Amino acid sequence: MDYIKVGKITNTHGIKGEVKVFPLTDNIERFDDLKKVYLGDNKLEVEIENVKYHKGLVIIKFKEFNNINDVLEFKDQFIYIDEKDKVELPKDHYFIFDLVGCTVYNTKEEKIGIVTDVLQYAANDVYVVKDEEKNKNYLIPAVKEFIIEVDINNKKIIIDPIEGMIE
Repeated sequence: MDYIKVGKITNTHGIKGEVKVFPLTDNIERFDDLKKVYLGDNKLEVEIENVKYHKGLVIIKFKEFNNINDVLEFKDQFIYIDEKDKVELPKDHYFIFDLVGCTVYNTKEEKIGIVTDVLQYAANDVYVVKDEEKNKNYLIPAVKEFIIEVDINNKKIIIDPIEGMIE
C-alpha cells in the first residue's frame, strides 16, 4: 500500500487525546472527508472521531485515544492516508510529492536537473531544480510558457527556458 503525507502532528491539544496538526495540503478542509488515517512511521491505522480548525491548524480527535498520554508519542510524526483516498486534481495540476524527484529536460532533451522542491506563491508555483553536476539550483516558474510537458508516470518534465534562466 502506498501512503501520502497529509499532515504533521505538532503537539497535543488539551487532555482528551486531541492533536494539533500542521496540514500538508492546499485544502485544509480536506480533513473533514477523512474517516481513517495512519499515524507515524509504523502507519498505525486510526479512525477520526472529530475535526476542528484553529489558526490554520487542524485539531483532530481519534476514536482510539482518550487522553493526552495516548497521543504524546505521535508528536512530530506525520499523518498519512492511503493513496486511493487522495483527492482528484484538475487537468494539469499535480501533487507536490509527485513532482519532487522528476528529472527536468529542455526541449533538446538535455538534462537540466531534478526537482527537489516546489515553492508555492499566490501567482504560481515555482519548481526548484537541482543540477548536481554544476551544484546549482534553478527556479522554474510553473507556467505554461515554460513547462511544456509533465509526465508523472515516467518522472519527467520538459521545459522551454528563456535565455538566462539556466546557466
